[in-house]
Amino acid sequence: MNTAPEPGAMIHTDHPFATPEGDRDPARRLRGRLTAPVTVWTSGKTGLTVSSMMVAAGEPASVCALLDPDSDLAETLGDNGRAVINILRWPHRTLADVFAGLHPSPGGMFRTGDWTDGPIGPILADAAGTALVTVTDRRPLGWSDLITATIDEVTLPEGAGDLLAYTRGRYRNLGQ
Repeated sequence: MNTAPEPGAMIHTDHPFATPEGDRDPARRLRGRLTAPVTVWTSGKTGLTVSSMMVAAGEPASVCALLDPDSDLAETLGDNGRAVINILRWPHRTLADVFAGLHPSPGGMFRTGDWTDGPIGPILADAAGTALVTVTDRRPLGWSDLITATIDEVTLPEGAGDLLAYTRGRYRNLGQ
């Protein structure tokens, strides 16, 4: 008995929609080799997974991030200019995908995870940390909007060492 699969019936190990090697954007490949934090920014009743961000120490301390200008969060920030940055932990992988629009969440995105109402937007109860920020500048940069915000308040609970990071197209567990 022949158990070999029929031609065309094989399951391939590579991604079916991946850009061919020779056509890949060098800047995206460079970015893919940098480890990025995974956060969810919330404001009002909306949120977005954001990994292109950094913190600048100073008086006042600031955060810079790249946001999708067409996202609901970018629109909400245009209205009130304040956000909550929720730093994600390893168990929050599905939550990160929900807020990135990659995974369904029946009943709405805030049905995934344990959220509490905050003064600016929902706060993830078991986040590795949170920051309340006020947007001070917004301008187009590449395909994104560069958001600069002042850090108003930071909360860092003890023992949140299993941080969620993103590199080379995959989530990584930092802090083990």
